[in-house]
Amino acid sequence: MASQNPSLSAYAIKNLDHLGLVAAMCRELQIAQSIDAALPKTSSHHVSHGQALVAMILNGLGFHSRTLHLFPNFFADKPLERLIAPGLRPEHLNDDALGRCLDALFEAGVSELYQVLAQQVISKLGLSCQSLHLDITSFHVDGQYAFEDDEESQRIQLVKGYSRDHRPELNQAILELICENQAGIPVYMQALSGNTNDQKAFKEVAKAHLASLKAAQECRYLVGDAALYTAETVMTLHEQKRLFVSRVPAKLKEAKTLLSSLQREALSPLGNGYAGQWVDAQYGDVPQKWLLLTSEQARKRELHTLTKNLLKSTEASLKQFQRLCQNRFSCEADALAALAAFAKEQPYVEIVGAACVALPVYSGKGRPKKEQQPERYEYQLTGCAMSDLERVEQARLHSGTFILATNDCSGQLSMSDLLDIYKSQQSVERGFRFLKSPEFLTSSLFLKKPERIEALLMVMTCSLMVYAALEHRIRRELKAQNKTFPDMKKQPGQSPTARWVFLCFGGIHELRVAEAPPMVLGVNAHQRVILDCLGEAYQRVYS
Repeated sequence: MASQNPSLSAYAIKNLDHLGLVAAMCRELQIAQSIDAALPKTSSHHVSHGQALVAMILNGLGFHSRTLHLFPNFFADKPLERLIAPGLRPEHLNDDALGRCLDALFEAGVSELYQVLAQQVISKLGLSCQSLHLDITSFHVDGQYAFEDDEESQRIQLVKGYSRDHRPELNQAILELICENQAGIPVYMQALSGNTNDQKAFKEVAKAHLASLKAAQECRYLVGDAALYTAETVMTLHEQKRLFVSRVPAKLKEAKTLLSSLQREALSPLGNGYAGQWVDAQYGDVPQKWLLLTSEQARKRELHTLTKNLLKSTEASLKQFQRLCQNRFSCEADALAALAAFAKEQPYVEIVGAACVALPVYSGKGRPKKEQQPERYEYQLTGCAMSDLERVEQARLHSGTFILATNDCSGQLSMSDLLDIYKSQQSVERGFRFLKSPEFLTSSLFLKKPERIEALLMVMTCSLMVYAALEHRIRRELKAQNKTFPDMKKQPGQSPTARWVFLCFGGIHELRVAEAPPMVLGVNAHQRVILDCLGEAYQRVYS
């Protein structure tokens, strides 16, 4: 009697894992539908622009960095029809189709298109944020990108600039984000040229973009780091009647004066090692409240760093001064200018007994004759470089101290509230760490065209948006339904990271046997808790 079992070739196993959660969230947020409505498919490709964007988000959140031409390899063992659309095959997601999608995103305007998506996400999740957080970071760019003169104003320039990853030799692109504080979802993104100055970028977004950002109109505070705090930007925000919270640059003359007169015993304790004191300020002709703060944890950390780096920094400065004293200058003014430039860069070293010595230079070889006059004079520096103990002591006294500024002078904002608002700036910083994780895409980018780099930054931001939205939904539903999910120590909790949930969803597969309907295998009890919390749409993906 013949066997009724199907042959091995009739079996097909695909890895579903956590990608079902990502795909279901993309459907909940209607990402593909929104993109397809804005960018209808006009070519003969099997995938629409919306489906291509979802595929790139799945790849980005698959924690397996692949370039565009390797996308078919990534999806070869994934259940594409379950994740994206019926009839979709890995070969349909080739570099040509995905490249066309990136081109279409660029042509439509990545910032404007993303803003529409983000507004839709905020509305669907019912988020009501108190503050928006502005920050900026850089990504390395591999390859050379030439562009025509008439195109420079239309796209970002991939050039060298200040590298936040300490790779100044590489070209880079800049990503500017504004995130809401409740779930850490970016509500605004903009790609910028690699040499963009932070202060200039923040000033531009305050002038040109906040007024049109719905999330900014509904939130109370705009929060930024010290780059936000310039006289022009502060005035712009005040004219727009927009409240801000910013860190005050320690290099400001007013800040230096305040920190130099710090009396720690006059500060009021705020808990968790913090202490603070209100100070009235008028920077940029805008009435403000400055909050002078000290942090015991930051003080210990900074003192440790200061002690570790002081000897190393001082020794390097002494060697630099010795080399400077060996140089010869054509005039005394050049020598003194070089000395002033050197002294300005030294945080903990002072120059004592500095002098400029004129050295005669004679024509001809050998020892000059007894009454021979010098042809010219060259100038050499002398002096002694030593540690500036007063500066070192000031650095010790000021360690763990900083100043926050706000134009909320209503008197209703307490010191603790202001500190908490600023500390939620970690939401955007956490997003940047996620984007730069080597498990995500990597901090270095390469594509054929600079326009696609700009569009890829939008794709990366969309991936962060989906990740943050999914994490928020999981945490919210676990608490609302009074359920728990085990953490890394197998203890029950209600605030897991999406990354941890993704790891716990490994080992889930789709099995196809001949013509029978596909089955999902490997869903355990803990995974079922998450699916039950998220609802029917997520359960359907794993059924």
